[in-house]
Formats: sequence, C-alpha cells, structure tokens
Amino acid sequence: MSLSDRLAQRQTPVVAPREPVGGLPRRTARHLDPFASVKRVVHEGLVEALGPRLYDARLDQHELEVQVMNSLQAVLQREETPLTMADKARVAQEVADEILGHGPLEPLLRDPDVSEIMVNGHDQIYVERNGRLHPVAAAFADEGHLRRTIDKIVARVGRRVDEASPMVDARLPDGSRVNAVVPPVALDGSLLTIRKFATEPLTIDDLIAFGTMTPNVAELLRACVRGRLNIVIGGGTGSGKTTTLNVLSAFVPTDERIVTIEDAAELQLRQEHVLRMESRPPNLENRGEIAIRELVRNSLRMRPDRIIVGEVRDAAALDMLQAMNTGHDGSISTVHSNSPRDSLARLETMVLMADVRLPQRAIREQMASAINLIMHQTRLKDGSRRITHITEVQGMEGEIITLQDIFLFDFHAGVDEVGRHRGVLRPTGLRPRFLDILADRGEPVPMAAFGFEGHIR
Repeated sequence: MSLSDRLAQRQTPVVAPREPVGGLPRRTARHLDPFASVKRVVHEGLVEALGPRLYDARLDQHELEVQVMNSLQAVLQREETPLTMADKARVAQEVADEILGHGPLEPLLRDPDVSEIMVNGHDQIYVERNGRLHPVAAAFADEGHLRRTIDKIVARVGRRVDEASPMVDARLPDGSRVNAVVPPVALDGSLLTIRKFATEPLTIDDLIAFGTMTPNVAELLRACVRGRLNIVIGGGTGSGKTTTLNVLSAFVPTDERIVTIEDAAELQLRQEHVLRMESRPPNLENRGEIAIRELVRNSLRMRPDRIIVGEVRDAAALDMLQAMNTGHDGSISTVHSNSPRDSLARLETMVLMADVRLPQRAIREQMASAINLIMHQTRLKDGSRRITHITEVQGMEGEIITLQDIFLFDFHAGVDEVGRHRGVLRPTGLRPRFLDILADRGEPVPMAAFGFEGHIR
C-alpha cells in the first residue's frame, strides 16, 4: 500500500474545541500540523525497519542517530511520497527529533536565542527570546503526544508525573530546568516549562557584556568569593540568580572541596573537586523523600570547603545558616525575594518553618553573623536581567539587622528609544566593613572598584 493510500485511511480527525471550564471562555486549538498524518506513517515505517535496534542499549547516541537517519531516508524513498524535497527534509527531521529527542521541542532546544520554552497544552507553545515572549508555529499531535514527551524527560532523572503526583521538577541532560504539571491540576491539558541553560557556561565577561554587572562590581565579587565571604543571591523568578551563582562559583579556587545541593541539578561548576547532590521526592507509597535540609546536614560530614545550595526555600535555611556559622565560610546560595531586606525576611520565615523554638532575636543574630553580602537581581521591563543591589550585612542594632548598600542600579538614567534601561550599577560611596577581612585573607580590593585609584586597606 502506498503512502497516499495509507494516509487516506488515517486522516487526522478535526480537534473539537475544548469545553469551557467553570464558565471561562472556550479555548480552541491554535495550531494544526499539516504533516501530522505523513509523519505518523513514516514513523511507523521507521519502527518496522529498525525494530529492536531503536532500543539497543549497546548503541551509543551517535550510532543510533546514524541508523535512524539512514533508515528514515530509505522509508521516504520507498514510499510514493507526494511531498517536495523541502517537505521531505522537514518530515525527516521532525520524525528523527521525535525518536531521538523531544519532538516539536527539539528545534527550540537547539535554537541558541531561545532562553525559555512554555508549552500551554499540546497546541500552543511560546518561547522567550531576549526577555520577550513569542508564540511559535509548533505543536504536539495531541495530549497523549505531549504526555509521552513529559514522561520521557522525567523518567531520565528517576522522577514520575501522573494523576497521583501531577507536578514535577526535572532536568534535561544539558542541565536545563524542567517543570511539568498534568491534569487534574492543569485544567486545559498538560503544561511544560523548560528554562534552557547555555551550552557553554557563561563567564563574568559575558555578564559584563550583557550589562548585568560592571567591571568594578565583577572585581569586587571576585575578591568576595576568593576571600570566602558568605553570599546570598536574591531575586524573582527568571531574574538570573542561578546564572549568576554559576559565574561566581568559577572564582572558587580549584584546590577546594565543593559540595553542591539542589532540587534539580542545574549548576555547571568547572572545578574538578565537586560533589553534587540532588533532593528526591517521595515515591508512590509517600516514602523515600530526601529533602534539601537533610542534604545540607549530611554535607557537613563530607569535609566541605564550600557548600553551595542552589536555592533555599524551606527549613533548610536554618541548617544553611548554621553551616555558615560553623567554619564553612565562602558558602553561596539563592533565595526568592523582592529586595535585600526581603531576602532576610524570607530567610527568617523559612527558619521558623524548621519548627524550632528560637526567639526572633536569636534567628536574626544567626543571619547577621552568617551572611556577609546580599546581591539582588531583577528582570527589568525591557527583558534584561540586571543586578540592582550589592548590599553588605553589617550586624545588629537592637532588634534590626543593619544593611549598607555598596552598589545600586541607577534607575534615574531612564530608557533609550527602544525602551532599554540606560542605567548601570553605581557605587554609593560607602566603604564596606568586610574590606578589612578580605585584605587579611590576601584579597585586597582595588579602589578602582569604588571609583578611586590604589587599594583600600
């Protein structure tokens, strides 16, 4: 039977509009793939041609790719395919992406300009480019197709997602962050969000080129990391906290033992002596959960020089503060917050989640003695990600933790003709107290970082 005959028997059914939920407006399909039936038939022919070799564990990825592409071309040539050469190439690539990768997401994952992929149901996909959202002409065949792709992603890291556990955090092989939500929590079909990581980790020079920080700030941060100050990076979702943490980690000397702790492993440290740990959700019997807090406590028994926590979001804040206060200087972590002051308030709230009977003053004294520096990062309206505060934690005055801004973003500079902020981080003219600590540890800060010449002692 020719391909055209087989296609006639397999006409793609018209997708009926979804029923409104709770009186909300009806949501209709946004994209129909004109080659869906062609790809289905070619996919079946490819599976028949390769058979078990598709799942042969002895084949490495490159060998599998070569066999798939060769067999795919043979299937297309054998059939009476009513397609142009360009359409054949497109079908071949999309079928190969389906078998070897993540289907319609694969071209977006390969696109270096795409920083985030948002799947709002099987028929609608948005991407973020340069901080702006754009719809794309790609879609999954149906809800089942999308669910198979989600299952393929989460299974690689030993996670699961189903009606009993409808939300999951996972990662792709390159470290890109994945979040999936499926029905019944997702009312209009499964939702998938992928925050991509650069193939080559960004460097401090890249952040300077992007305008995230200035050379003076970079010089100060290099000295702070090498001088073993404890740093907290705050900011909202998608503000670039993890990217900045990756960049700062590059300043850690190569002769130190580093332990990283994350919910989903994303950090890309370049040092050789790195021990990576990842939390684990409970299983079907609601057993076996390994929380961030347990990993932080365990890391103290691993003789770490540095402890890097990808994000503090629960009672692990107490263990992290205690680690910083018990000789593990130079620790770095991130926290969701709206400002440096709010970062401390969030940490205080999370310490209380540990269900320990500590007075408020004791908690604040722990934070004031443990944390030396707070960096705050913001995604601005123009889509750029900028560090807006470099703030020193000075100590306690009464019941209040005193903070001192060292650098602040200049919002008064306004925006240019295309709406991009003109401002940069500017020094406040105040001398941080930790400069003496850095000088004693052999990391004197150039006065040029504060707009002067020479060195501050």
